[in-house]
Amino acid sequence: MLQQAVSRYFNNYKGFSREIWILALITFINRAGTMVLPFLSKYLKEDLHFSYSQVGWVMVCFGLGSMIGSWLGGKLSDKIGFYKVMIFSLFTSGLLFFVIQFITSFVGLCISMFSIMIIADMFRPAMFVSLGAYAKPENRTRALTLVRLAVNLGFAAGPALGGLIIMGIGYQGLFWVDGGSCIISILIFALLVKEKKKEKTTMDHFENAERKSVFRDKPFWIFLFISFLTAMVFFQLFTTLPLYHHEQFSMTEFQTGLLMSFNGLMIFFLEMPIVSYFERKQVDKVKIILFGSLCMAISFYLLLINAWAGILIVSMFFITFGEMFAFPFSNSFAMSRAPKGHEGRYMALYTMSFSFAHIMSSKTGMEIISRFGYSANWFFMGSCGVLAMIGALWLRKIQSTDN
Repeated sequence: MLQQAVSRYFNNYKGFSREIWILALITFINRAGTMVLPFLSKYLKEDLHFSYSQVGWVMVCFGLGSMIGSWLGGKLSDKIGFYKVMIFSLFTSGLLFFVIQFITSFVGLCISMFSIMIIADMFRPAMFVSLGAYAKPENRTRALTLVRLAVNLGFAAGPALGGLIIMGIGYQGLFWVDGGSCIISILIFALLVKEKKKEKTTMDHFENAERKSVFRDKPFWIFLFISFLTAMVFFQLFTTLPLYHHEQFSMTEFQTGLLMSFNGLMIFFLEMPIVSYFERKQVDKVKIILFGSLCMAISFYLLLINAWAGILIVSMFFITFGEMFAFPFSNSFAMSRAPKGHEGRYMALYTMSFSFAHIMSSKTGMEIISRFGYSANWFFMGSCGVLAMIGALWLRKIQSTDN
């Protein structure tokens, strides 16, 4: 029985091309080295002594840069190809991470975070388009899930290691590791994966229709609103929650890193079987996203219980299931609506919804905390999860009338 279960688990990982496995590998290396983001709010608050409002503004610049980068990455992927965009983005942002550690002024960090994220987040829509190019159509959702698993496995190792680096040599060590991981991962990609050219005839055929349809695709825009809300709630994991761990429960950076690693490990072991199960059962993607929004709402309402540190683990359990339900299938939903040859534009809008969420999440969360306290923020974020559920119900209703 156990052998059968193990065999079934590993069957979920069969059928991927060599390029997809290499994409997963470089994503793991890059994400394991991405230690700046989980500790950025703590670095700004505790090391550079910024106010809550200043931390919020740096995060706004981070998110604005991310939005512009996402749009540029999608546009350029359709124009010059995802391959060139991916290599330029990771290599250049790796070099910039080495430099940014020496900038410590508020205005300097706002400008530098904005600039680095324009270049760094050109990678995301390009990477999504590359999955469409290298994965078979029937494997696309699982390929997206495989790359997400690589992200989360790296994320399981990264924050815990990052906490040790901070305690050992300080925050500056994170910037060196982050920059180095960007450069190493993209060099592996450039050496092992050949560029796959797009068929020009396909692009010409769809260009005019797609340019009109993306802005008239009402279900897609409702979907983007849902994605924005779920991402806004989820990003509290990187902005306000690490501060809350320290201020409410006196947790160290290493303890915060371990809690985030719990999130990454759960996803590594459970997400692929969950995705494979829902795909086999052909469950409607929007219905799964709805359940994901519910789990995220519950996770933040639970944080209103602030007298017991164990609630952080219970809350993390719910937000992790929310992430596993919402994000793989929202990726897949966005890809499924994109006309062939112009996936970059659709994926740019999808990733921009996450970037906009990053802007709103950090600034809104920090402002609510500074004015009304942590409990008010947890209630607000839980209510955003409920609003995402209502959006998903609306989208399902539109889909049923269209069919």
